[in-house]
Amino acid sequence: MAVAVTGRIVVGVDGSEGSRRALAWALEEAAVRGSVVEAVVVWQSPYDLARNIEFSYPVDEGRLVERASERLTETVAETVAETAAETAAVEVEPIVLEGDPAEALCARAAEADMLVVGSHGRGPVSGLLIGSVGTACAQHCLRPVVIVPSRRLMEAPATPAPA
Repeated sequence: MAVAVTGRIVVGVDGSEGSRRALAWALEEAAVRGSVVEAVVVWQSPYDLARNIEFSYPVDEGRLVERASERLTETVAETVAETAAETAAVEVEPIVLEGDPAEALCARAAEADMLVVGSHGRGPVSGLLIGSVGTACAQHCLRPVVIVPSRRLMEAPATPAPA
């Protein structure tokens, strides 16, 4: 079955170092392919995160969307400024979505050539592992998923293969 090339690369951006590396990778790939990059930030309502908890205070979801958009704009601007001159001509479309990050990214990537996410984690070992969003995307997306390794993983010494 042939898959149509769309000329679009979707990349998950949350402001973390891992997502910045993923965005930089996507920009470089888009420059080679002549593609457009859709930089996507996904926010979740605290009401969705804690369905069984009653909030005693109202949550300003409009402010959450505004902060997500600001974080996306800042991350894209900083990452574009840090990438090589070859990526300067790449068109970047910022997109803010609501929902579960893995589900929203996979749904958006269904009409793209690929989805790019960063690997991430916390703690001494988890930086060497794929985060939950990356894992879910790799398992459920219908398009190719590129998981850009963390700087820590790239700097880890190679483990020799067992004899």
